Amino acid sequence: MTDNAQTMSTILSSTDSLSDKRAARDHRHDVWFRRSMQGAAMLVLLLLAAIAGSTLWGGSLAFRTFGLDFLTSTEWDAVNNHFGAVVPIYGTLVTSFLALLIAVPVSFGIAIFLTEVAPPWLRMPIASAVELLAGIPSIIYGMWGLFVFGPFMAQYLSPWINDYLGALPLVGKLFQGPPLGIGMLTAGIVLAIMILPFITSVMHEVFRSVPTTLKESAYALGSTTWEVVWDIVLPYTRSAVMGGVFLGLGRALGETMAVTFVLGNAPQFSASLLMPSSSIASVIANEFSEAYTDLHRSALIALGFLLFVVTFIVLALARLMLSRLSRKEGL
Repeated sequence: MTDNAQTMSTILSSTDSLSDKRAARDHRHDVWFRRSMQGAAMLVLLLLAAIAGSTLWGGSLAFRTFGLDFLTSTEWDAVNNHFGAVVPIYGTLVTSFLALLIAVPVSFGIAIFLTEVAPPWLRMPIASAVELLAGIPSIIYGMWGLFVFGPFMAQYLSPWINDYLGALPLVGKLFQGPPLGIGMLTAGIVLAIMILPFITSVMHEVFRSVPTTLKESAYALGSTTWEVVWDIVLPYTRSAVMGGVFLGLGRALGETMAVTFVLGNAPQFSASLLMPSSSIASVIANEFSEAYTDLHRSALIALGFLLFVVTFIVLALARLMLSRLSRKEGL
């Protein structure tokens, strides 16, 4: 009996020892995992800080030379070494806003059609076509905009816009101008086509995540498809939809090649959407290889820093909006 008790005690002690060793090993692995994940997160912050710091350092000469005039002047004269960032910033914001104004309703319609309306045999081809649009390089969009859509815009759309929309009170100046075919409106339309697949894909996936029981309950109560979408699907996915919209906005703000082809690259400030302009990315792409003076190169790098700041502010505002929406949904 004593031998059995000793054997049992030995087994229990060895089991406890193994459990302690396993607990210590698991704790050690958990610490390593947590630290590695923290390191990955900190690496992102360090990269952002390094990018912002290097562009700020590279553009310091322009900031010291022009001061606040760099942020308020509309003149961009590389010959006389006088540079102002108002026109590129204005062109970037206007073209991105136009792209969102066009792409968001179309993306919403496509996502709702794929989720609620389309027959099963049609959903896969349309979804695949949207994904293919996302895979087309931006330079292809730019070439298509310059050689195909630009002439079509100059021959058909611009004259109609100038004749009919240009005569409207208050907003008529936005649509008055010669039929050049390239300009802020053309760039906005091309950008809208580029960001449309990204916004559509996000909306489609989040709309599919809505529980079927919620929609079926609404249909059982006599709701129409529109009422189900407006009262059930959108409230359930509001935060994710806004996240997809601002994801597309971030892509539009930093687009370079497609905008460079169709924006016109004219350093002039104009209220008309039909007139050429310039964006931050297009100015950098066009002039960086020809910037022979230190001040010119510094001005271009300073534009890059301003693009970083503008994008950061826009996405931070988007994050703030999403957090407020999340709190309201929690209430």
